[in-house]
Amino acid sequence: MRVSIVTASRLHPDAALAVPLPTPCTCGRLRRASRALTQLYDDAMAPASLRVTQFSLLRTLLRDGPLRISDLAARQLLDRTALSRNLDPLLDAGYVDIARGRDARTREVAITRKGAAALDLAQPHWIAAQRAVAKRLGVKKLEALIGVLAELESLHPAAAKPSPRPSPQLSPASGRGSEFRNRR
Repeated sequence: MRVSIVTASRLHPDAALAVPLPTPCTCGRLRRASRALTQLYDDAMAPASLRVTQFSLLRTLLRDGPLRISDLAARQLLDRTALSRNLDPLLDAGYVDIARGRDARTREVAITRKGAAALDLAQPHWIAAQRAVAKRLGVKKLEALIGVLAELESLHPAAAKPSPRPSPQLSPASGRGSEFRNRR
């Protein structure tokens, strides 16, 4: 790939340092790559009826236990609206449960037994997608990519992750009531 270099001094005459900038937009390229990768995972996981975004939420909840909605949003680097769009189908399917938190102002989301079972069914498809990416990129490039992605994630203001809770618990699927719908 041929990349032209533009310096900051060419962009603004008063720039103190001439920092080389790649001409293609880093964010645009990363977003396109993200869409391509998401489509690969979604296609691989279609037989399990889970999207990779849903799989990621369920994995986080299984690993960390019930979380306040705001804490889950922060861990996923999502705003609450985007998180809500991703949680709604999981709630409808009975894969997560949303209940009052420790005080009346908060809500907590937990994976249900049905959600854990869906995660187990999706796991082999997710592994197949992981292997396909590893095969395409090779181990060295994949490890380098994961390192770069971690650096990029650290740019997000919410990147300071809260410490995980001990002892994750499953929520019984039968505990879902209409009062959980009015969670926002």
